[in-house]
Amino acid sequence: MTIVRTPAAVPSPIDTPGRDRAIDLVRAACIAGVVVLHAMMVGVAVTDAGPSFVNASDGTWWIVPLSWVLQVMPLFFVIGGFSGATALRRARRRGRDGVDFVAGRIHRLLLPALVTIATVGALLALLASAGTPADLVALAGFRFAQPLWFLGVFLVCQALLPVLLRLHETAPLRTIAVLAAAAVVVDVVRLGTGVDAYGFINLAFVWLALQQLGFFLADGRVDALSRRSRTLWAGAAVALLAISFVAGVHSPDLVANINPPTTALLFVGVAHTTLFSLLRGPLERLAARPASARLIDAVTPRAMTVYLWHMPVLLCLAGLTAAAAMITTLPLPAIDGPWWWLSRPAWLALALAATAAVAWPLARIEAIRSPQGTRSVGRLGLATGAGTAAVALLLVTGTTVLTAAVAVALLVAALRLARAPQPGLVEGGQRIGRSFVDPVQEPAPTSP
Repeated sequence: MTIVRTPAAVPSPIDTPGRDRAIDLVRAACIAGVVVLHAMMVGVAVTDAGPSFVNASDGTWWIVPLSWVLQVMPLFFVIGGFSGATALRRARRRGRDGVDFVAGRIHRLLLPALVTIATVGALLALLASAGTPADLVALAGFRFAQPLWFLGVFLVCQALLPVLLRLHETAPLRTIAVLAAAAVVVDVVRLGTGVDAYGFINLAFVWLALQQLGFFLADGRVDALSRRSRTLWAGAAVALLAISFVAGVHSPDLVANINPPTTALLFVGVAHTTLFSLLRGPLERLAARPASARLIDAVTPRAMTVYLWHMPVLLCLAGLTAAAAMITTLPLPAIDGPWWWLSRPAWLALALAATAAVAWPLARIEAIRSPQGTRSVGRLGLATGAGTAAVALLLVTGTTVLTAAVAVALLVAALRLARAPQPGLVEGGQRIGRSFVDPVQEPAPTSP
């Protein structure tokens, strides 16, 4: 059986039947929001000691309201649950199963990541060989790795999706209630002991509960509620979130509630999901407009590419800004000062344009179709573990030439494990002759 690896062009999601255009529009807007949020956090200064790169949002007032607008990660996981459930159910109707789904997801998530991490490792080596101070090289590697938490968590969530979807189909309320209750218990333990490290257990429970919420959206159960009920759910979620702020349970900075994840994100997810449902009609009409359709067509097949490359692009722009200031001796605006704010529109436009320019050609990697997947659940488990370990390594130690090389090796191993050893041979007692290639499969969302 011949597998076509590289399509002639990136497929158009707009012309593909069966897609939810409102979901695609919201995803595209969220991806742009992620780039904007991270671009706003870039702070560049030049002192007598040399260039300085800081988080411009540290200690500022504006990060709180900005986080209320641009904290879209809960919605990303809800959309991931919606898209995964839709794709898997469609695959079932074609005679495929959860094993095929997970193999396809591993390929779709990890192949673009492999290329990005290998490239960043090579760039860090070039910076070091060019005489760039070691602390700046280390900082660049650290900043690149920060958003990668999403890749590891989303990979695990998607690997568990077939099992959790079965649980949803047999006991929907009980399953999501158990996940949400477990997230609450973790929060209580974290707050009671004062040990924030306990909160990282919610990397599982919070995001899995939000993915589970996406199944309800995919079922049509959220849309089936009366407008009054959905409005009450949204209002209750916002009210509980506000109470948690006032009581000091959660930080009003929603970005801070990601590291470690807290139950505040569950309230945000419920509010986002019900608001999306309430606005679905207008969003569908907006998505049908030519300008919106072009935006969706451009962003949707490049979602993973934008996620992986927007931080390297921002880091390059920050470095070029500092270099230009040192060469020209022109002063940079003071971070959070009036001139800094006046320059933000141009900076954000540059960040979005540069990210798009990089993502456009590199999206061909994301568009490579999944090869025949393994039929071994054990191999898929090992592949998921290897992919997650690669991300964890970069998060814990930062990205260096060495850690990037190790992460690349782990990702190569994960991709090999997820593939069938040889097409057409017998593996695990079943003949291999199919792969999970869903023409309307949703791409993975991006993240900060």
